[in-house]
Amino acid sequence: MSKNSSFAEIGDVFKAYSSFAVVSHVRPDGDAIGSILALGHALEQMGKTVRYLNNDGCPESLVFLPGSEKVEISAEAGEVDVDVAITLDTAAHARVGEGSLEAIKGAKLLVNIDHHISNPGYGDLNYIDSDSPATGQIIYDLLLALDLPFSEITRDAIYVAVSTDTGSFQYPGTTQRTYEMAADLVARGLDVGRINQLTYDNQPYRKVELMRALLNTLKRSDEGKLVWWDLKMATKNELSLVDDDTEGMIDFIRAVQGVIVAVFFEDLEGGKVRVSMRSKDSRLNASEICGQFGGGGHALAAGIRMDGPIEKAGEKVLAEIRAVMKREGLN
Repeated sequence: MSKNSSFAEIGDVFKAYSSFAVVSHVRPDGDAIGSILALGHALEQMGKTVRYLNNDGCPESLVFLPGSEKVEISAEAGEVDVDVAITLDTAAHARVGEGSLEAIKGAKLLVNIDHHISNPGYGDLNYIDSDSPATGQIIYDLLLALDLPFSEITRDAIYVAVSTDTGSFQYPGTTQRTYEMAADLVARGLDVGRINQLTYDNQPYRKVELMRALLNTLKRSDEGKLVWWDLKMATKNELSLVDDDTEGMIDFIRAVQGVIVAVFFEDLEGGKVRVSMRSKDSRLNASEICGQFGGGGHALAAGIRMDGPIEKAGEKVLAEIRAVMKREGLN
């Protein structure tokens, strides 16, 4: 991994240049969108010109966030005329998507800020903190360290970024600093009840139908430590699903008593398969397993995009998981 830049060095870039693009990974989640909104608005308040880009745009579930209307679909934006591109919460450069790669290709400088341990440090400047539970928390620390503007838009975006990536502050990566950050955001006027309701209690009915369909595919190993389910293209079409609808679905089976690892296989366009993996035991490193198939992420939460069909992808990934479980004495 390339050597981390300091916050001060990143701050010098903010001062030296006038135009920026903030970009996050394909199929963005709360941390991806929250991070670009939080940092982007702080830069705007510094008087900078900012373009907010994502290959897939802002998902329906996050349009309640103030400023979300500024998030452009990268292919529609085309190549943007900016000095600096900042990738946020994106473990690999290609994960921003083809549209975003094209949009930011003319930037003079690439800044990479992320919390995934698998991030190789692909930017001209990199700040990778795999101990941080969310990129949103890194943005919080960055803004405070540099004494940058901290608006209501930035405040709410950071909260959603961190809350969604920590499972509402319950995943193992959540630290004392995370709770101190949340307390500070409340002190800055965050309406916790309202924003939690908009984040977690505002789901379209089709997600209920999706859950029902997924339960019919649920499989469990004999000893009950490995569970998985799959979502085929026919079901996605039947229910008129959008990409965002599958967000968080794996956490339902991850929470089953006795489960060590949960896996979600999903058909994608073009014959690809999306694999989401969650581990509850540090001896079963999800990032290392996913890395065997070109994926990555965190030790307890990682993913892959691999060739289908979904049945073949499932056989390969489940075989690797079982091999690790056997080696570590987990089965």
